[in-house]
Amino acid sequence: MQRRKFSREFKLEAVRMVRERGVTIAQASRDLDVHANVLRKWVRELAADPGHAFPGHGQMKPEQMEIDRLRRELAKLKAERDILKKAAAYFARDSI
Repeated sequence: MQRRKFSREFKLEAVRMVRERGVTIAQASRDLDVHANVLRKWVRELAADPGHAFPGHGQMKPEQMEIDRLRRELAKLKAERDILKKAAAYFARDSI
């Protein structure tokens, strides 16, 4: 069975049903054919970060983009450090 994917608009409308129209999560989940726990998660995500909730497939939140950039930079710096260590060891051996 393949995992279902929902668009950002669908998620926003589902949360809007619960929050603005007063539909219960149980009723909305039955109407939309979505598990109630999934709908609760969407409500929590939107409440926690309304501007960046449900970024979509292949898109990241700004915080995640910064973390990825820092990880790449750290990997590059470690590689440079390792090269310098090897060069220092090589030249130290040659001078003896």
